[in-house]
Amino acid sequence: MNLDQSFRQFMDKFQMPDFSSVDWKGSVDKLRLQFYLASRAIERDAPEMADISHLSIPSPSGTMRARLYTPLGAGIPPGPGIVFFHGGGFVLGDLDSHDMICRRLAEGSRCRVIAVDYRLAPEHKFPAAHDDALTAWNWITTHGDRCGVDPERLAVSGDSAGGNLSAFLAQEMTRTDGFSPAFQLLLYPLVQFVDIRTKKMSFQEGGFFISANLFEYFRDAYIGEEAERMDPRVSPLFASPDAFKGLPPAHFVLCGWDPLKDEGLAYADKMASFGVPVSVREHPGMVHGFMNMTALSDAVRIAIRDAGHVAGTALGAV
Repeated sequence: MNLDQSFRQFMDKFQMPDFSSVDWKGSVDKLRLQFYLASRAIERDAPEMADISHLSIPSPSGTMRARLYTPLGAGIPPGPGIVFFHGGGFVLGDLDSHDMICRRLAEGSRCRVIAVDYRLAPEHKFPAAHDDALTAWNWITTHGDRCGVDPERLAVSGDSAGGNLSAFLAQEMTRTDGFSPAFQLLLYPLVQFVDIRTKKMSFQEGGFFISANLFEYFRDAYIGEEAERMDPRVSPLFASPDAFKGLPPAHFVLCGWDPLKDEGLAYADKMASFGVPVSVREHPGMVHGFMNMTALSDAVRIAIRDAGHVAGTALGAV
């Protein structure tokens, strides 16, 4: 399947470099600015929300910001909800870079969406983001009344690194007998942080900041010790069998032009082998990170809405 032409034209227009030949060590500010400019979407047809409000989540490291999206038709609280973690290799992204994804997920699912702004590397090394995700999950599930959500009907979701945090939470609740999510919506998730095993792809082929060079930069920015790369918290694909038993149902959204696609399929297959209900939707012409490009095409907007619809159906909202 050919790469979607809207993405090829977009990347050529922005003259995105081939990151395989660029050393980005120490250039995190430049990366963050480029990611923000490329992913920030202001759209005239953005879904109307009944309400968008801000939450403050207390944590040992200080207050975490979160944003609560309430779509039209969400119903009287408490109702089903989705806790969302943004992608960006644990180095990039924030509430604004993924604002449009959250709006469209909320519309498609008819669920409240809570986006969490966790700490980023290299300022905050592993397991900072994972600790923040766990803190946020525990707070939301014990303060559902303040968020308008029913903890019994709460999903985890995220793209790329955010999918990693979502998969981690589901496994961690299984490991610790904690409050398990009702559903997992994993958008082209990063499920191992050891090595990128794929044929060589240019940035234009591989997607949104996901060349081999950038994978290694993100990994080294977040993971301080080489031995930690196999830690099941950051590499859930390599977790012990016990971590897969009893996991909540999951829906994967994968891309044809994505070095992480095969490991996403492997994670889905591994879950299914333990009896976990799993579904997979692949978009053959799309690149890693395509959901950040809602301004480019109707296909992207529809893909997010459809993913939200799957989650909303699983949570009983649709």
